[in-house]
Amino acid sequence: MRKIKFLLINIIIATSCNYLDIVPDNMATIDHAFNMRTAAEKFLFTCYSYVPRNGVFELNVANAAGDEFWLPAGQNYASWQIARGYQNSVDPYMGFWRATNGGIDLYEGIRQCNIFLENIGSVRDMDDYEKERWIGEVKFLKAYYHFYLLRMYGPIPLIKVNVPVNADGEEVFPVRSPVDECFDYIVELLDEALEYLPEQINNEITELGRITKATGLSAKAIVLTYAASPFFNGNNDYLNFKNKKGEELFNSTEEVSKWEKAAEACKEAINFCELTGHKLYTFSPEFFRYNISESTQIELSIRNSICEKWNSEIIWGNTNSRAGTLQAGSTPRGLDPIYVSNALTRGFYAPTLKIAEMFYSENGVPINEDKTYDYAGRYSLKMGDSNSRIYIREYYKTAGLHFNREPRFYASLGFDGGIWYGQGRFDDSNPERLLYVSSKKGEPASPVNQLFYSVTGYWPKKLVNFNNVIGINTYTIEQYPWPEIRLANLYLLYAEALNEINGPSEDVYHWINLIRDRAGLKTVEESWENYSSNPTKYQSQTGLREIIHRERLIELVFEGQRYWDLRRWKKCITELNKPIMGWDIAQEEALYYYRPKVVFNQKFTTRDYLWPINDNELLSNKNINQNPGW
Repeated sequence: MRKIKFLLINIIIATSCNYLDIVPDNMATIDHAFNMRTAAEKFLFTCYSYVPRNGVFELNVANAAGDEFWLPAGQNYASWQIARGYQNSVDPYMGFWRATNGGIDLYEGIRQCNIFLENIGSVRDMDDYEKERWIGEVKFLKAYYHFYLLRMYGPIPLIKVNVPVNADGEEVFPVRSPVDECFDYIVELLDEALEYLPEQINNEITELGRITKATGLSAKAIVLTYAASPFFNGNNDYLNFKNKKGEELFNSTEEVSKWEKAAEACKEAINFCELTGHKLYTFSPEFFRYNISESTQIELSIRNSICEKWNSEIIWGNTNSRAGTLQAGSTPRGLDPIYVSNALTRGFYAPTLKIAEMFYSENGVPINEDKTYDYAGRYSLKMGDSNSRIYIREYYKTAGLHFNREPRFYASLGFDGGIWYGQGRFDDSNPERLLYVSSKKGEPASPVNQLFYSVTGYWPKKLVNFNNVIGINTYTIEQYPWPEIRLANLYLLYAEALNEINGPSEDVYHWINLIRDRAGLKTVEESWENYSSNPTKYQSQTGLREIIHRERLIELVFEGQRYWDLRRWKKCITELNKPIMGWDIAQEEALYYYRPKVVFNQKFTTRDYLWPINDNELLSNKNINQNPGW
């Protein structure tokens, strides 16, 4: 859906670009916009147009602002400047309070939602059912925009209605509301939306991507899980952080009841989603013209849970943000040796070495815990052989780190010597015919300029549709709507909430094991008991918490979840103060290429958990105070 601008919107925002704009009563252009259904529908799509375009790499804050990806020095993405420590309050990067440096003005989006909700009732040529459905959609969007801001800025002003022309100063200049009040209002909006949202999309050709009841219930589960998480639930880092009324903005006492609400919401969302046909995606080889191995089937189940349009696992796919350039930036240059000069496979979104090490061993436990895994020798060279030929080019020298890993490692990452299934090569009975990455100096995927290459020696294969085709001077990309919410996310949130309430149980294991089974792994219980140096880890609440966290980081890798999860768990101080590492990609020989190299020394302080508010905003509204440390 394209962002549609109206004279109405231009008039409203002409004098300013912040959420404090005053909307005149009985504006003629508003009457016109809601005179007929067709005009009102355009306004509905305007409300949708503020949904952040997370399928565009540089517009998704969570991609480059954390530690999952690193970029070549010649790139200047705003989100990446945050990861490099350049965030500021004068002109914030990826500002969503005001639209600054790659961000969207979400308060403007909220204002448009309010205009819609105030006027939709006056449309004459619509029946009540359709009006109610649209009201449900816009209330969801209004809730989502508030949540997006809350997640970034912490306590925010709640814009429940637009400000009339005769408003007093307190209405015109609202203060920040305490975190708990923010969450309560967002959930209230979602509950109101759920009354009207349809259970499913009937006209899939024109309406896929619009909000359904499954989307609303899933969003509610996510919001309540954030409310229960350590950053927002009992956070003592902000004990003296108050608004201009003197109200404490963060609660300092942890409440288990918040996890109970989150668990209840997760279970309700899962039940409804499954009832309406959502299930974990698995690749169906019977509908594929090629005979492929079980290993490749598992890999395609993992990759296609993201890349196959509207698969059974997708609860909310954002049609306003399709993954196109994202795939070009994720595909190594020179992947197909026949078309090595093709410049459209740019391959400069580089996962970091810490992400490669995060995945489990083939036994389903961390590589530093696996009693059978040569962790100390993980950087030593090893030759691909017949046992690993589905994943690693036979007779190719690569790092020991790339052997004996779980299927999600191979489905998610491209690396030097790694097989890259698809892109026109589908018969895996003879893996020598499949494409593979070669990235040492002078090889096809090695740097040839300062902009388009992997600085770490890894590529996010998971984001690339296996049906894409590389040509002489073309790259035919099968785009897909960005998956904002998928079922696996809910399963792991539910497991997390259950563990926080009562600790380990068969129910907790069940939801984790559903994910692990799709990934070709043994159960948590079997894997830890038989292979881990800490075999009882899964039996304690603390140990299982660590397992669940890691399971989320692996399963949802490259989907924009890690960055926000680390924040809500309060793990950024630990994780984002580690060096960004990669291979020594300037080397020709494997012996020297496979030496871990510091790419950047990343820094993160408590201040960085919350976005800075633009200094100009503080000047225009004296009731708004800056986030601590900025």
